[in-house]
Amino acid sequence: MSTTTASGPVTHSFMNNVWYNARRYPLGVAGAIIMIVFVLAAIFASVVAPLDPFSTNARASLAPPGGTYLMGADMMGRDVLSRLIHGARVSLAVALGATFIGSGCGAAIGLACGYIGGWFDLLVQRVTEIFQALPLLVMALVITASLGPSLQNTIIAIAIPLIPTVSRVIRSNVLSLREMPYVEAAKATGMSEWRVAIIHVLPNTLAPLIVLATAQLGSTILTEASLSFLGLGVPEPYPSWGRMLSESAAEYVRTAPWLVIYPGLAISLVVFGSNLLGDALRDALDPRQRD
Repeated sequence: MSTTTASGPVTHSFMNNVWYNARRYPLGVAGAIIMIVFVLAAIFASVVAPLDPFSTNARASLAPPGGTYLMGADMMGRDVLSRLIHGARVSLAVALGATFIGSGCGAAIGLACGYIGGWFDLLVQRVTEIFQALPLLVMALVITASLGPSLQNTIIAIAIPLIPTVSRVIRSNVLSLREMPYVEAAKATGMSEWRVAIIHVLPNTLAPLIVLATAQLGSTILTEASLSFLGLGVPEPYPSWGRMLSESAAEYVRTAPWLVIYPGLAISLVVFGSNLLGDALRDALDPRQRD
């Protein structure tokens, strides 16, 4: 009885906080809805897709939108809508996987550099500056060309260039956090340095890490689309938004514009939604923005 009574105000307060932030950041809610729709479409692609994305039909080659093919058919008679839905699974898997790996490794390196300092921090920062001198797409192109086109290699190629940026952000936060009074108090109790770093310092870097990862999600999707457009991303027969553009942009942009419009619109919506969500999270988690 007491448990139910105690949990009631907590749940009520949580819902009030969610509703308050939803009203305060309506664009962030719109971005979250866009991302949820695409994520659900990717998870349930086999159920939502009206047709088999790999099935070809010579008679339906370049069929315009309408009827059986709601968004038209490509040059091989494959349903564009079904390939877009299954392409969301590939594109989002690459973006989420690369963001998770890049953010995780970058956070670990940034935590170590900021907390250990000394020659270790100096050496790692020089290597980080070398990596940051190259644009994300250029590094991803070099890595993908070396490893070969595949789903796993594409994730690795996009994740590695994300590590320097994340590590620099986390390092700057750790440098300020390690001088806080509660960190000094934890050390005074006899807690080991690594326990202090993991238990007291790392949790306080999660807010900027979440914001940074959300903001980078859009850039990873664009990078994956660019690699697939250049033929270095996820290979056939897996549908990818960037590959769908590369197959039709040059030859069919005039005769079958739907082959270019719908994949480009899907990429734009996901990047737009992730940017809106990232901006809202940045404002909501920033203490300076709170009343």
